Amino acid sequence: MTRTDLLALTPDTLASLSNRGLVKRAEKDLAAGSGPVVTSSDDGTVRGTFPDGTATALPPGSGLDAADCSCAATGVCRHRIGLVLAYQRGTQEETPEAAEPLANWSPGEFDDDALAAALGRTALTAAHRTRARGYTARVHRPTAEDPAPRAELPTCTVRFPVPRELGYALTDAAAALRAEVITLAVWAFRAADAEQATEVSVGGRTVDGRATVTAAADEALRAAVALADELLLDGVQQAGPVFAGSLRRAGRDLAATSQHWPAGAVAALREQLDAYADRSTRYTSGRLAALLAELHARHRAAGQDPVGVLGTAEAPVTPLRRVRLVALGCRIGGTARDRTAETYFAHADAGVALVLRTRWDLTEDRCPTGHDLSERRLLGSPLRALATANVVSEHTARAADRTVTLSRGRIAATSVTPVGSAWTELPESLLVRDAAAHLRAAGDRPPRLIRPRVEADAVRVVMVDGVDEIGYDPAGQRLEAVLRDPAGNGVHLHAEYNPLCPGGLDALAAALRDGGIRAVSGMLGRTRGRTVLDPLAVLTARGVTVPDLAPGAGDTTLEATARRPADPITEALEAALTALADAAHQGLRRLTPATRAALGDSAGRLRRTGLHSAAGLLDDLSRNLHVQGAPAAVPHWVTAQIRLTTSLDLHQEDG
Repeated sequence: MTRTDLLALTPDTLASLSNRGLVKRAEKDLAAGSGPVVTSSDDGTVRGTFPDGTATALPPGSGLDAADCSCAATGVCRHRIGLVLAYQRGTQEETPEAAEPLANWSPGEFDDDALAAALGRTALTAAHRTRARGYTARVHRPTAEDPAPRAELPTCTVRFPVPRELGYALTDAAAALRAEVITLAVWAFRAADAEQATEVSVGGRTVDGRATVTAAADEALRAAVALADELLLDGVQQAGPVFAGSLRRAGRDLAATSQHWPAGAVAALREQLDAYADRSTRYTSGRLAALLAELHARHRAAGQDPVGVLGTAEAPVTPLRRVRLVALGCRIGGTARDRTAETYFAHADAGVALVLRTRWDLTEDRCPTGHDLSERRLLGSPLRALATANVVSEHTARAADRTVTLSRGRIAATSVTPVGSAWTELPESLLVRDAAAHLRAAGDRPPRLIRPRVEADAVRVVMVDGVDEIGYDPAGQRLEAVLRDPAGNGVHLHAEYNPLCPGGLDALAAALRDGGIRAVSGMLGRTRGRTVLDPLAVLTARGVTVPDLAPGAGDTTLEATARRPADPITEALEAALTALADAAHQGLRRLTPATRAALGDSAGRLRRTGLHSAAGLLDDLSRNLHVQGAPAAVPHWVTAQIRLTTSLDLHQEDG
């Protein structure tokens, strides 16, 4: 019998099952004639005898880690890798047609008996406990470019590179969790196949077949929403230390009941109040209004999909096994009291982007710029090196929101090497060659206010064939450029001036004008009907440029570009959201006559653009404020904010 599972193991898959060094060693031995003598048994077991006397056997139905080898190595060794390569070579020489394309299959085909036989009853029991709490997943079915189906779980990813074989499943979770997360991934595919969906919620507490939440979780969420209402009524100026303490307790209660996404919204709301108290530019009334609306939106949608809307009950942090991360650049932020660096990484094996957050308190008189921070050391390397590096770590943990922690550890090693050409070798989920097609594929997502709070979800690397325009918008303090991807799409690059990184726009403009530009990393999305990229770093023939870490005083003269006027619908929606944000900032009990007039003017403007339903929501808000008072107007403000926010998002994404 032909072992199709062994034929399906590519060098990359073998490297993921072991490491690239073992694969190269096995390939070198095979090329030098030191490979094994290969034989096959009637039951499908492939055996190999090496020149040094080592005997290795690969029985069917199990992975390489379950194979037999007489060498002293623990786990997958070079002999097992060498036997796979030797078997592939011999089979292809004898019957070249034996190597068939991968089948269009789903891991959901495995039943629980097959899972128990391959992974053990203990793993199945642990997975049942997680499913009882509920979890979310996004599944990716086989394509010609990426034939291995995979499931993105909240804190790890599972890939199935060999059709209908569980033993070769790959995951970035630690070895102790491997069997459990593979089981969860199979269940996710099973649910996705039944619903004909790509994003699913699995398990959780149910009543009459519908997911629900516990009484404690519902009470915690209601308490958080009540605090949001109190803030909406009284405004940020009245939110003192007592209110901040109440928010902190509400966040802890939400986290304790595994409602991670509302807990994240409460934490962000608390940060906004702290920023307002510190007179920091991190505070904006628009951000405050969006967070208040988010808590209400999640509360309203919780009855339909509590697992996806409220967050997963999966462990907040999952330890990962040895992982390779590709740095995609860095973003610098901070206040008068601190500086922060968000370093973005591509986790190629998982097909997702992660972010590493670092914070420094300012104890010096001077205020460091991004270039000053580039010399600060993380994991034994300067930040400028880490932000443009390949990082291989054996001491990594990933949170449900895709933040990652890296540590050198006492035993576990972390290596930092130049990124080289790693950007161009990323999988299609991270490397974009057709921006329009990529955004169309990502279009069927829930509204932003109830999506999972996942960091770096929009971070991608966009391949660039050319740069058509570069200019500076002095009114918006923004560098703009039009890039062309390999498919011919125009990608509009927008980079706003960061006062903490004065040389950033100059460095970015120089990199874009470099004739050897190859790719740009950043947050990819749509704004006002256009594909827009907010850049993190630029890859040219000279290497990677990270604008936020670049030197310079920002005194280079940049050619001005003409501003593109917004369309009437966008302008009307933005004006209405500004009026609603001003109302939330002041508090519905303390609205000024100017804000009341702005709400009325915004309703008229919406009506003139044909958005009659949206205008009616603002009319309802104004009427209730005038007739019944502020408390009665709260649900009307919430409904208007949710409706207009979602309308603007859809209008911008759909163009």
